[in-house]
Amino acid sequence: MLESLPQSIRDELHLARNKTAQRRNRLRVEAGGESYRIVRMTDEGFALDAADAPKLRGLADLFDGSRHLSQCLIVAANEEDGEMVYDFKRNTTAHDGAPLDFERAVDAPIALLGR
Repeated sequence: MLESLPQSIRDELHLARNKTAQRRNRLRVEAGGESYRIVRMTDEGFALDAADAPKLRGLADLFDGSRHLSQCLIVAANEEDGEMVYDFKRNTTAHDGAPLDFERAVDAPIALLGR
């Protein structure tokens, strides 16, 4: 449907969509010491604005504001509609605590109180 519209109108629609997505989206990716705002997120990967997106590859961290969501391996897949699309090779959810090295009983006390 967009193909029948003039190029100037398609460009304006794309800019409006990106502006709206940036206002409500706090997702960002950090790779190589730089941070980039995520325009669109899917199960297979994410997309950045092609104007400021480099060809990222390797280890990256995904954040929602300041909350660490996951650590992932990414590869730049392709560029489409003004977006650079990246695919996950691996996406591991970040946890806020260290993993347990032993099995914890269901009825175990949370803490011991001293006298």
